[in-house]
Amino acid sequence: MCITLSLSSKPCIGVCNGSLQLPKSMVTTARTEVITAPNRPNTFPGLTKQGISDIDLRVQEVVRRQSWTNSLVSEVNCRKSRFEPMFIDDAYDKCRNICAEYAKTFYLGTLLMTKERQKAIWAIYVWCRRTDELVDGPNAEYMSPAVLERWEERLQDIFEGRPYDMLDAALSDTVFNFPLDIKPFRDMIEGMRMDTRKSRYESFQELYLYCYYVAGTVGLMSVPVMGIAPESSVSAYTIYNAALYLGIGNQLTNILRDVGEDALRGRVYLPQDELTQFGLTDKDVFSRKVTDAWRDFMKEQIIRARSFFNLAEEGASQLDKDSRWPVWSSLMLYRKILDAIEDNDYDNLTKRAYVGRTKKLLTLPLAYTRALSKPSLYLL
Repeated sequence: MCITLSLSSKPCIGVCNGSLQLPKSMVTTARTEVITAPNRPNTFPGLTKQGISDIDLRVQEVVRRQSWTNSLVSEVNCRKSRFEPMFIDDAYDKCRNICAEYAKTFYLGTLLMTKERQKAIWAIYVWCRRTDELVDGPNAEYMSPAVLERWEERLQDIFEGRPYDMLDAALSDTVFNFPLDIKPFRDMIEGMRMDTRKSRYESFQELYLYCYYVAGTVGLMSVPVMGIAPESSVSAYTIYNAALYLGIGNQLTNILRDVGEDALRGRVYLPQDELTQFGLTDKDVFSRKVTDAWRDFMKEQIIRARSFFNLAEEGASQLDKDSRWPVWSSLMLYRKILDAIEDNDYDNLTKRAYVGRTKKLLTLPLAYTRALSKPSLYLL
């Protein structure tokens, strides 16, 4: 089944079974950009070139489907969303309230965005939160493969304009207004499946794939909504990768922050082979004792997480100027979580590192200042 989605001031994109159908000229332009994107060195310990390549292929596919050339806007006719204005406004209000309640700092950052982008980001946030709660929420005890299968069917319905409830309708309308592809959303659901099947990760390559599914995908969903600065001279592929790295850095930080809590549930989201290198095992995690070996291990894990944030910086200032503040806020606040782990003498087994309200509030103006920086001409 195919439908055409309204992109307001942007070109309409056809959707067939959840896949974006771009005009041939647009597909050629996007594909050329991906092919000519520079290769990146393997800078992450424990991650093979093949591991990077597998994710690269996914990013390339999403960039191809979600990109277009602005000069072609006038070539395509658009139509409006099918939802009644009052109904869809109420749906977005519900998404806004959920975002404001559960992601206060991020919500504040979205307030500088244009109205249409605000609503879209809130809708994406709510869908991601609902997806995560299937596995980690209050009803997680009822989780089964059938639940995730039904959730994926609902996702398909959302992209085909058949929402199940008001929150789904907000995302469905967002799909009408922005060139969102279904693949990152499906991949996030696959990450939830991984959570139901796996409680250990043998290597960082396995963990990296998991982080892509549950968090890197959020970055890929967000770029079309946040927009790329008109003055940016780098490829869309580069900016999508930066968004991917921010998501992976955030997830690695969540993992390091929550080691103790996850252990209470019998889960260890740490590379088993790297634990072994430092003379550690799951027993050391479950014992909740901070040793010198644990501190040395955690130092290396924190270095890796920070390296992803460093790469994410390269793309944060390439986004549209109205969308940069929430991205910089997220980047800077998650770095402070890593700082808090260090301040706790690497005790993330019995303590949960957090950033206090005062530090959060002080970070927001700093993030805003960084958001004002103009895109650099070249990214190394």
